[in-house]
Amino acid sequence: MVTADVGVFGGSGFYTFLEDVETVELATPYGPPAAPVTIGSVGERRVAFLPRHGRHHEFAPHAIPYRANVWAMKELGVRCVLAPGAVGSLQPAVHPGEFVVVDQLVDRTWGRADTYHDDFAAGVVHVAFAHPFDDGARATLLAAGRSCGITMHDGGTVVVIQGPRFSTTAESRWFRSMGWTVVNMTGYPEAVLAAELGVPYAAVGLVTDYDAGVDGAAPVTQEEVFGFFEQNVHRVRDLLLRAIPALP
Repeated sequence: MVTADVGVFGGSGFYTFLEDVETVELATPYGPPAAPVTIGSVGERRVAFLPRHGRHHEFAPHAIPYRANVWAMKELGVRCVLAPGAVGSLQPAVHPGEFVVVDQLVDRTWGRADTYHDDFAAGVVHVAFAHPFDDGARATLLAAGRSCGITMHDGGTVVVIQGPRFSTTAESRWFRSMGWTVVNMTGYPEAVLAAELGVPYAAVGLVTDYDAGVDGAAPVTQEEVFGFFEQNVHRVRDLLLRAIPALP
């Protein structure tokens, strides 16, 4: 069985990571993951990469096979999962091009399969989730980003919306008034599934836009998000390449 030390989920516009990789197709109790997993090396670390939306972005946020994706990482033996992705800013002090290493999460999704414990036949399980993101991995991401010259925000709350639509102006104003920092569509249930499997998990968001309603900013569009991420995906890769060898 091929194994890996670190798992990386790719988000919108981030469908490949390393060169000279081995491709592994896995079956899980929850069906196949979104794409075959590619495994390569960064320094002494073996890294498993999986684009959460699929290789061609065929899975909408609410339809991603999250349980299969996270299970595949656990099956490969990863000891930490890093989850980069595109986020929209809810606060005027958080600007496009900057990165946010979030430390809290608010779930505004519905209907997603978000647990491995659909029943308690094997015993009661209520996973602790007060702190969704691993502190050690968060610190490593922050240090790596700063060493790349990136403006990094230490902490913040990501509110995860159902998608695939973007927020209304009223919703965006509400999120901002609650003090939440960024918004995206995929942070949940990925984080809680990792918690259920005991895999440390940390997310870093590349801010691609101001969400609707932030200081009169124009409403976000798909073209804006995808275009900005494509122009900046090399910065995401650089950050990961520095962070992975330094993980605890």
